[in-house]
Amino acid sequence: MGERLEALMRIIVGIVTGMILYFWGYLIVVLVVINFFYTIFSGKRFKELANMCEIWNTQAYVLKRYIIFESNKRPFPFTKLEKSMSKFSK
Repeated sequence: MGERLEALMRIIVGIVTGMILYFWGYLIVVLVVINFFYTIFSGKRFKELANMCEIWNTQAYVLKRYIIFESNKRPFPFTKLEKSMSKFSK
C-alpha cells in the first residue's frame, strides 16, 4: 500500500508545485528580459538575476524527477528550497 499511496500523492504534489512554478515562471520571464537589456546596456550580466532564474530551473528539474519516479524527494513547498544545480560563470 505504501507505493500506491506515494504514487497518488504525486498527483497532489505535482498540482501544487506545478501551480507555484507556473506563476513563478512569469516572474522569471520578466527577470530574463531585465537581465537581457541590462547586459546590452551595461556590457555585463546581472549575476543575482541569473542566480534567481537558476533557482527556478532547479526547482522545475526537482519536480520533473519526482513526477517521473526518478526520485522520491518531494519538491518545494513540501521540502526546503533546493540550492542551484549549477554555478554562475563569466
